[in-house]
Amino acid sequence: MTTKIEGCSIYSKNEWLEKSSLLIDKDKIISIGTSESLTVDQTLQFPSTYKCLPGMIDMHIHGANGADTMDATPEALSTIAAALAKEGTTSFLATTITQSVPLIEKALVNAGETIGHQKPGEAEIIGIHLEGPFINKEKTGAQPEAYILEPDSDLFDHWQNLCGNRIKEVTMAPEVKGGLDFIRHLKKQKVIASIGHTNGVDEDVIRAIDAGATQVTHLYNGMRGMHHREPGILGGALLHHDLYTELICDGHHVCQGMVNLAYKLKGSDRMILITDSMRAKCLNKGVYDLGGQDVFVDNGLALLKDGTIAGSVLKMKDSLRNILAFTDATLSDVVQMGAINPALQCGVFDRKGSIENGKDADLIILNEQNELVLTICRGTIAYQKKEVH
Repeated sequence: MTTKIEGCSIYSKNEWLEKSSLLIDKDKIISIGTSESLTVDQTLQFPSTYKCLPGMIDMHIHGANGADTMDATPEALSTIAAALAKEGTTSFLATTITQSVPLIEKALVNAGETIGHQKPGEAEIIGIHLEGPFINKEKTGAQPEAYILEPDSDLFDHWQNLCGNRIKEVTMAPEVKGGLDFIRHLKKQKVIASIGHTNGVDEDVIRAIDAGATQVTHLYNGMRGMHHREPGILGGALLHHDLYTELICDGHHVCQGMVNLAYKLKGSDRMILITDSMRAKCLNKGVYDLGGQDVFVDNGLALLKDGTIAGSVLKMKDSLRNILAFTDATLSDVVQMGAINPALQCGVFDRKGSIENGKDADLIILNEQNELVLTICRGTIAYQKKEVH
């Protein structure tokens, strides 16, 4: 199947190509702005005011549309992957939660076996994000405290073996016993060590960076905040430019002003947009499960019984529009935060994260209001709004 997109502006190699065209052959981009002699099977024509961007990559997503990574079935991951494509996410890390070892292992095995065997038109699972269980009991958030473990390199290696080396990221607390040695181990394995669910101080951030940590999980949430006599994990995350920082931009986890503060201090080159969404995303208000806990969802907010925020119901297309509204970021900055940075961190920038010849045809089209109009996952139309003609 050969598909041509034409008429809209295309963001390629850090520049906008106005009223341009793009050619897809099977699952790859083969031509941008020039004509090829291939016979085109379908042409998607858009107004000049529409924009074509690389698909978004969500590094921190537990579930959607009634399914969760911890359900540990191929059907659950397929449900999530299909739902994500409808919000402009074309690849993601299937994210686990702190739970019993047998349940984590079941989820890891399932994800490992599913990767590489997905249906056309689904967001691609490019790896696994292990959120916990190597975290601090003082900053559990919605992570079940009973299953928290000390960092264990041997256990991690066993888990990597079970899932075929698919774990790309681990959220962990550097200040807990064995934390720094564990970060060094992750670095040797080329796995992202992301500082999160931590009650450490700025000195712990410095030590973690020296050991090999490169990222911070959901900035502001699940960490010690700033104090004028001690920067805390939050202050360290904002001060140390080496660290990429995830951000849940739903207006609930972090208010508009603090989103803007993070953007001004970190800049788009060190921020990563995530959703941290759970199974309630795409569903009505009600009570849903997250890691064996009841989560009460209403008005776009997911809470445990005690009022703790428990993941989100945020869609990436809304995160995109929120960051534009909350800051002076441009669409080019959104591409950096939502596609390029996660692709670099996950080690897939050779095939994802930007619109270039030879890369996967993972694309989204936005209209004048930056609303999602079309999603293409690896050359297959995964979502199409009626206004496309």
